Amino acid sequence: MALDITDESEIHNLDSLVGYLQEGCKAKNDWCIGTEHEKFPFYINGFRPVPYEGAKGIRALLEGMQQALGWKVILDEGNIVGLVESTGQGAISLEPGGQFELSGAPLKTVGHTYCELMEHLTLLKKISGPLGIGFLGIGASPKWTLAETPQMPKSRYQIMTKYMPKVGHNGLDMMYRTATIQVNLDFSSETDMRRKMQVSMKLQSIATALFASSPFVEGRPNNLLSWRSHVWCNTDNQRTGILPFIFSERFGFADYVEWALDVPMYFIIRDGHYHDCTHITFRQFMNGALKGQIVDSTPNIRDWVDHLSTLFPEVRLKRFLEMRGADSGSWQHICALSAFWVGLLYDSEALNEAEALTKDWCFEEVLDMRRRVPKEGLQTPFRQTMILELARQAIAISRKGLRNRKQYDTCGYDEESFLNPLEEIIAVGQTDADRLLSKYHSIWGGSVEPVFLECAY
Repeated sequence: MALDITDESEIHNLDSLVGYLQEGCKAKNDWCIGTEHEKFPFYINGFRPVPYEGAKGIRALLEGMQQALGWKVILDEGNIVGLVESTGQGAISLEPGGQFELSGAPLKTVGHTYCELMEHLTLLKKISGPLGIGFLGIGASPKWTLAETPQMPKSRYQIMTKYMPKVGHNGLDMMYRTATIQVNLDFSSETDMRRKMQVSMKLQSIATALFASSPFVEGRPNNLLSWRSHVWCNTDNQRTGILPFIFSERFGFADYVEWALDVPMYFIIRDGHYHDCTHITFRQFMNGALKGQIVDSTPNIRDWVDHLSTLFPEVRLKRFLEMRGADSGSWQHICALSAFWVGLLYDSEALNEAEALTKDWCFEEVLDMRRRVPKEGLQTPFRQTMILELARQAIAISRKGLRNRKQYDTCGYDEESFLNPLEEIIAVGQTDADRLLSKYHSIWGGSVEPVFLECAY
């Protein structure tokens, strides 16, 4: 998340929408890395969820962080729902169930993202400690029911909460009971965007398998390794999943715009208030569907940016590309995700190799892999091999890309070291989900409560 776009200039035609995306093209020297990570707050005493209100609630936590950081407060109908650094160098936001998210600043190296993450976690512990709040790095809340999960007072989420049951049976689970980590990466041109979008969309299930960490729900195993990923398969399929049109050799910004135009909207914002628009698409909005329903019914660029933020494919296009396939996890895994994708996509030799690896993968194969990976993880079959072997190859390519980048920190370490947690997963063939399930069935004696110790930051 960056600073909210406040551009209210009118949209004159489809070229305006395509042009907005094209303006994201950057010279290679200007490419950055943006890391986002969500965490579940919980009361250390009793492992209970943290409500918004109260002297030791989410509001108090946000207020404490604001006093420490001095960041601008984001208000929604008078409620503090986030913080943003005044020049766009990072933001803190709340997901629907209180998941606490840092959207990091655009940084140059994975080492820089590590430093940012450590600073954030150190400050967060300092503020949350006196409140008795801990944070869980895992892909789904392991214990609480949907009814037990608090709801944050954000207008956007109120609209989504009403809409989700109409378009899939797991939409509310996605909103309130899952957490992710993602990395956002730049492109230099439409061609560069196409190559990175195609490679990352095809490889996204490999990331899902590697980072799987959501095997529990409501206090017991859910028979999956990434319940979070499974939930997304049953959430508003008009705006989620693997996009078939990106497999075209001619895929470009205009194709993404055409798809986005026909996805139902969630809302528009006028005078600080959210208006429910779930009954129309953005194309209908542009054709005057809201005339007579609200005072200012003319679409503007901010409306378009807001709409783009409500689309949830496995790789999302804005003025950058968002890798959206991974469960939340430890700080090591947060850094590993950034390293994995930076190595694959930010070095020309590595991108060529990743493209060669995936070039003949068709939509149906990738979709089948996507559907199977939540349950089968690294053992998911693909042609004559398994994701485990594909992951091994992808990590090797990523390592080469990071080595070629030659980005060193002040201690002389390069970015390759951040891939070590993934190498360990491949070596033993077990993800965090596998490891947690093994402990649940053995030393934990069938209890999920040790997760709150094992996976806490």
